[in-house]
Amino acid sequence: MSTGKLVVGVTGASGAIYAQRFLVEAARRYDEVLLILSEQAIQVAATELGVSPKRQEFSTKEWLGQDLPNIRLLDSKNYFTPPASGSFRHDGMVIVPCSMGTAGRIANGISDDLLTRSADVCLKERRRLILVPREMPWNLIMLRNLTSLAEAGATIMPACPAWYHRPASLEELADTVVARILQLLGQEQDLAKEWMT
Repeated sequence: MSTGKLVVGVTGASGAIYAQRFLVEAARRYDEVLLILSEQAIQVAATELGVSPKRQEFSTKEWLGQDLPNIRLLDSKNYFTPPASGSFRHDGMVIVPCSMGTAGRIANGISDDLLTRSADVCLKERRRLILVPREMPWNLIMLRNLTSLAEAGATIMPACPAWYHRPASLEELADTVVARILQLLGQEQDLAKEWMT
């Protein structure tokens, strides 16, 4: 049964465009998007997207190009928020992009902020958790951490954009990844055609 609520974490891995494009699409499909930004995510977004590097100046208009009042920014250090508890029901959590440091902390049960705690809750409650790492190459520690996460029930979806539809822009290329995230969440999407359709 859908709750209409989605938790989204954004870390400091390169690939802020994936978060930007995904958040716009998530806001169109969910009644409430609970957003958790790491400090590094804000720094990376400032570098890659040219948005404000200050958390207190977060604005969906600046970050996403439009006012999206159903996106609610949470304090990454405040555990007195809904996703920190297993009693809060939602439709899952997406971490996009997901740094390998974040993946490593989740894989080893180290909940040192709201983002990692929320992911930990998803695993213990058997809720959908999708991690979108954007890193290469992967060393053995990274591979083991991602394997542990997959064994614990997470879906690992590397940010590997598809080229077979000949995307004409960086946005279209990023949307091939966003489309797959939406499909994994069970959402209809029209960003990228299904293969051979």
